[in-house]
Parts: sequence; C-alpha cells; structure tokens
Amino acid sequence: MFVHHVFFWLKSDNTPDEIKKFEASVSSLKSIKTVHMAEVGKPASTDRPVIDTTYSYSLLLVFNSLADHDAYQVDPVHLQFVADCSKLWERVLIYDSESL
Repeated sequence: MFVHHVFFWLKSDNTPDEIKKFEASVSSLKSIKTVHMAEVGKPASTDRPVIDTTYSYSLLLVFNSLADHDAYQVDPVHLQFVADCSKLWERVLIYDSESL
C-alpha cells in the first residue's frame, strides 16, 4: 500500500463560499479511480503536546501501489483541484509512506 497524507493550511481571509468550494473540490479527489481509500477531515479535538492541530484540513489517500499514486498525480480531477484551490491555501505539507 502507498499512503499519501496531505495537510492544508487555508488562508485566514477565505470567504465562506471559498471554504465550501475547497471542501467540495478536495472531496472530488475521492472519485479518482486509482484511489483505494480516501478521507477528508479537520483537526480532531485531541490535545497532547505531540499533536499538531494547526492545519485546516487533511486529506488521506491510500493507493494499492506507487504507480496508482503516480497516475493520481496527473489525473484531470487532481489537476483541476490544484488549479482551482491552490490560491486558497498558504501552506501544504505532504507525508507519503509505503507499507513494509
């Protein structure tokens, strides 16, 4: 399995409509055929020193292989998401991992 975990810090001056646009657009990534599993979320209410809750949204995608991930990266739905929403975030951090 290949896990792609993306954290988004949205700009503080985004309008409610822009936030809705981001939520709909990021959720559209679940429809990409090479995505095995997908979850979109916001920081949980957990509170321990090792937990970072400063991000706005997270996207967790699981693929069956690196090749599936690579196909996702060039999928038109993903490219449209980046084109439409990149102006809404100030920071993105990605953690990729592969099963042992």
